[in-house]
Amino acid sequence: MILSEDKITHLSHLILNDLKKSPVTLREDEISVLREIKRSIIAELRLDDDVDAIVKKKLSSYTKKVAEGSPEWTLQYNRFFEEEMRKRRR
Repeated sequence: MILSEDKITHLSHLILNDLKKSPVTLREDEISVLREIKRSIIAELRLDDDVDAIVKKKLSSYTKKVAEGSPEWTLQYNRFFEEEMRKRRR
C-alpha cells in the first residue's frame, strides 16, 4: 500500500502528539522524532510491498493456477504473507 508524503506526514504528527500526551520523555527534539517516525512508516510500507511481491511470485509459480482474489488464493496469500513477515521480523 502506497501512502502519499502528506499522509505519512499527517500520521507522523498524530503519533508524535500521542507520544507527547503519554508519560514518555522524548530524548530528541520534535523534528528528529518526526523524521524517525516517518522513516519507520516508510520502512514498514516497503517491507509490506516486498513481501507482497515475494508471495505473489510464489503463488504464480505453482503448477495448479488459482485465480487471484478467489477464496483459495486469498487463504494461501494470507498464510504465505504471515509466514514471510515472521521470517523478516526475527
